Amino acid sequence: MLFGRAPLRVQPYFGFRGEERLFLTARALRSREPVFESRNFLSDLRTMVRQYASHEVPGVEIEFEYRQDDGASVTRRVATGPEGFAHFDLAFPAPHTRPEFTRWETATLRWNAVAGEHDAGEAEAYILAPGRKAGLAVISDIDDTIVETGITGNVRVIARNWKRVMAQMPHARELVPGARDFYGVLGGGTAAAIAPPPDLAGGELPVQHRPVFYVSSSPWNLFSYLVAFKRQRDLPIGPVMLRDWGFNRATLGSEGHGSHKREAIDRIIDQYPDLRFVLVGDDTQKDLIAFGGVVADLPGRVAAVFIREISLAAASEAELAARSSIEQAGVPFWMGSDYSDAHDLLAQIGLAEDPAVEDIIRAGEVS
Repeated sequence: MLFGRAPLRVQPYFGFRGEERLFLTARALRSREPVFESRNFLSDLRTMVRQYASHEVPGVEIEFEYRQDDGASVTRRVATGPEGFAHFDLAFPAPHTRPEFTRWETATLRWNAVAGEHDAGEAEAYILAPGRKAGLAVISDIDDTIVETGITGNVRVIARNWKRVMAQMPHARELVPGARDFYGVLGGGTAAAIAPPPDLAGGELPVQHRPVFYVSSSPWNLFSYLVAFKRQRDLPIGPVMLRDWGFNRATLGSEGHGSHKREAIDRIIDQYPDLRFVLVGDDTQKDLIAFGGVVADLPGRVAAVFIREISLAAASEAELAARSSIEQAGVPFWMGSDYSDAHDLLAQIGLAEDPAVEDIIRAGEVS
């Protein structure tokens, strides 16, 4: 058996907050904390199968508690649904001012014992609070935007590269060319660090001066795997909005990709009326179309759009229209295969050379 009678574990995913609301998703699973250590092909394959074939636990009552700087607590109790998810969407009783500099904050998840089912427990969750001085934030895709999948294209390409996603540990995955430096510039440098959650053992959990959010069509099952990949490559750590891969039209197919991303992007942007956003994606999952819609519907909120070009297919009419609308709106736009070629646009939007960032970061570390 893949699972046996594994203990109950509640996995909090990274949350985020504005001044009015806080969002966090957690999931109740029967599993042990994943360990991504490469041994041999069969062992690595078994590790990855366990990630995809998760054993969710519905009906677990989870209590969420978040303490503000003034000592006031915000609490909520939610029961996990059929797929084990508990979604916390909390409105603050009064505006809760964001910190001057971006930081991670903590919350606590607790659950009671159920005789014959599971023991009581608690887990610490991490909430990103973008700083008031950040100015810009980043919303990025993951697959083929920061990590190569090798499964875009025809059936032969997919068959040749299936081992990447089914049997490779995070350290063995290939980083997109130029991504480390590109995201380092976008994030503006490390602003602070805190202790990591238990499942992210191995050092500090950094936070960038400019907050970085990830919106991807990958399944929630890969959360810990993707975070491990980013940590090992010194990429910014931030809230990740993934998808529940159910076998239905709402979650399968290209339409599900686009609607999921657009809804997640809108939720993020809505929380931070003082921030402008850099959108980063690729040309394989309708990112350009989604980004074009954001530019059209939310004028003035998008600072730049970056699209990594990897598809050999000709652009669709919808993609060409989206690109045209972005450029006509005066939003700086880049499309290319290697982020090192995007330096000119980074400079154009004031990020490639930002002498103020070092002083801001230093002040944030001692505040």
